[in-house]
Amino acid sequence: MSAPIIAIDAMGGDFGPHCIVPASLSCLVENSSLHLVLVGQASLLEQLVAQHPGVDQSRLKIVDAPETIGMDERPAQALRGKPRSSMRVALEQVRDGKAKACVSAGNTGALMALARQILKTLPGIDRPAMVTALPTQGNPCLLLDLGANVDCPADQLYQFAVMGVVAAESLGLAQPRVALLNVGTEEIKGTQQVKQAAVLLQQAPDINYRGFIEGDGLYRGEADVVVCDGFVGNVLLKSSEGLAGMLVAKVEALFRRSLGARIVGAMALPLLRRLRAELNPAQYNGASFLGLQGIVVKSHGGAGADGFKAAVRRAAEDVEHDLPGQLARRLGHYLGGSRPSVAGDDVTAADGAPSN
Repeated sequence: MSAPIIAIDAMGGDFGPHCIVPASLSCLVENSSLHLVLVGQASLLEQLVAQHPGVDQSRLKIVDAPETIGMDERPAQALRGKPRSSMRVALEQVRDGKAKACVSAGNTGALMALARQILKTLPGIDRPAMVTALPTQGNPCLLLDLGANVDCPADQLYQFAVMGVVAAESLGLAQPRVALLNVGTEEIKGTQQVKQAAVLLQQAPDINYRGFIEGDGLYRGEADVVVCDGFVGNVLLKSSEGLAGMLVAKVEALFRRSLGARIVGAMALPLLRRLRAELNPAQYNGASFLGLQGIVVKSHGGAGADGFKAAVRRAAEDVEHDLPGQLARRLGHYLGGSRPSVAGDDVTAADGAPSN
């Protein structure tokens, strides 16, 4: 397999190139087969790269893109007003075959809009969905959508489930368990969209649909793929990140309260470090946009160097698994002529998306 070439939107996120460039160069050091294309203001990127003389320059390219899309800009403005933005140029590297994937920590709504315009969606997919893996008591669970589509009709939720199944299968899971995130497990509960999506999934013979799941069931590992609209998914993701950080901080504070607690804490230090590593949101950073004719990974806008490195690793894994190719080959099976339907199902896509 050819070496993965990843285009990096070096100007995005809360910390910009001063965080993204060192993190990207660190990925080059860790992965000897990786090639990177840094996209942004060339003079600034060259200065930052020069501060790391030990990096293999033969696996690094800088592409000039003088414009930057702000985290608070509207997607329409990004589409029409900035033809030379770092985000657009990075996506064009993928479209033109110069890179296999794009990673950006920039404005989510702009990234979604530009990716749809430049890379297009796969046949049968109305809108891409953002997916990431969350830690559970068992294997990590794939959750989608994470914020790209804040209000979804039933047909769209069904598409998300299909894409989640294929993504889970690409990770080696056979017959992944699929569930819809809901306010209860009873059939009478939930919004009309969620109830209709349940009907669609019940009618799909090749999807291992397990019904509704609540948030606590997700963390118990009761499903491999959990589907929801982007509003719910984004709230759950951010809440999970905050909870993980609070738990680690609380445990560390308890072991600092007294001499005896510090002694016990010193004995438990290896376990504490392991817990911190397992709950650290940075290692789960990087949400893949499923449903595009190309690989796009969104890093959290507030991610530090470790988080951004995790997003680059996610993109490299998607390239290794040829995720768009696998989706394209399987979508016809799930979304073909025998596609289930429900009466009155609204297939109109929502236009809203959070800005970061």
